[in-house]
Amino acid sequence: MTFKVACLGAGYFSALQRESWARMDDVSIVGVGDLDLAKAEATGYPAFDNVTDLLALSPDIFDIAVPPAGHAAAVRAGLAASVPTIICQKPFCTSLEEAEAVVAEAKGAGITLVVHENFRFQPWYRHLKAALDEGVIGEVLQMTFRLRPGDGQGPEAYLDRQPYFQSMPKFLVRETAVHWIDTFRYLFGDPSAVWADLRQINPVIAGEDAGVIASEHPGGVRCLFDGNRHLDHASDNPRRTMGEALVEGTKGTIRLHGDGSLTLRGFGQIEETELLAADRYDGFGGDCVHNTQSHVIAALKGEGALENAAEDYLTVLRIEDAVYRSAKEGRRVAL
Repeated sequence: MTFKVACLGAGYFSALQRESWARMDDVSIVGVGDLDLAKAEATGYPAFDNVTDLLALSPDIFDIAVPPAGHAAAVRAGLAASVPTIICQKPFCTSLEEAEAVVAEAKGAGITLVVHENFRFQPWYRHLKAALDEGVIGEVLQMTFRLRPGDGQGPEAYLDRQPYFQSMPKFLVRETAVHWIDTFRYLFGDPSAVWADLRQINPVIAGEDAGVIASEHPGGVRCLFDGNRHLDHASDNPRRTMGEALVEGTKGTIRLHGDGSLTLRGFGQIEETELLAADRYDGFGGDCVHNTQSHVIAALKGEGALENAAEDYLTVLRIEDAVYRSAKEGRRVAL
């Protein structure tokens, strides 16, 4: 079977998604829609400036890559057109309440709704998960991720790539930290509580652009997300891992480096050994977009369970909501 994909959005990140679809033998892009018809035409695919005409192509998959303000309306257009599978970019919708409503409507219509959350599909996290499951570092006690993309300084921050970042009233957590909220869930299970301290550094940004989030996970694991978009880390491509991580256990520590490699240091030792070689993919995030979309296609074929269904992703949004409440109220918030 060849899956027909209709893509909504012709901006920066949508190009990564189209490039991934184009690599798949069992996928065919039938059209691209954007409010700016010239942008849609520039993709080289049949172009549309309205979603109605795009969905008249009767796609099997409707791939939505527009800013959050357009998510609910786009998903509902897909539901009205009875598209069997709808994939929507994150951050999903404009609020938890809106997302819950859209998910309920999709469930009622019997349509598969997926959130394009791709960081858990980065190769270093898949390899890390396998190593932790094997007990390589014993009992895991803590993970720290330091977000350091170095792209948040000055009045021109984000304008060349995703300019709407500047006007998002909630930014660091809503747009970026949710990746690690989901990744921590993937690695350690759903948290039972969070504590957060958020701040704004760049005055041209409407929302927060730095902060720390602590979360408590099953088995006593503690995770710390330490994010600052003004600072950088050692990497030839700061958008590969977007930072560095330590995962610490009773028998050793695994380190994620900016080149995508993983190294292991045994407890009480000094030297590190390589668990995963440096990533050589030239594009975004270890080819995680392609890994994510390939996962969805495999699941639609019955080859494994779908990890990123929108109904499950609501948990990420509930955690996000608790993070913002914690920062506002200055307290630990139980989940």
